[in-house]
Amino acid sequence: MTPKINKTTIDLIFYIFVQNNLTMAEISISNKDWERIEIKVKRKYNHLTDEQLKYTEGGEEELINRLMGLINRDRKYVVFTLTKALVNMDTNRL
Repeated sequence: MTPKINKTTIDLIFYIFVQNNLTMAEISISNKDWERIEIKVKRKYNHLTDEQLKYTEGGEEELINRLMGLINRDRKYVVFTLTKALVNMDTNRL
């Protein structure tokens, strides 16, 4: 029997990922996923342009470094935010 994992547990797991300095290399964002994540990022940081949020699959490291400068936050925060967006793909949460 597979145990059920609720959303809070998933959020906690990804928080631990970030706290243990796991890098963006462990996170893979497909172009299709980015289309949805980008909408969430634009809602939260409405000063960012389409050009600033350009992403191509495999460019996670470049994306994270660019976002760090654009939103003036550290790596842990950006990784956590992107990870949370991936986990909560079907919601508006970011």
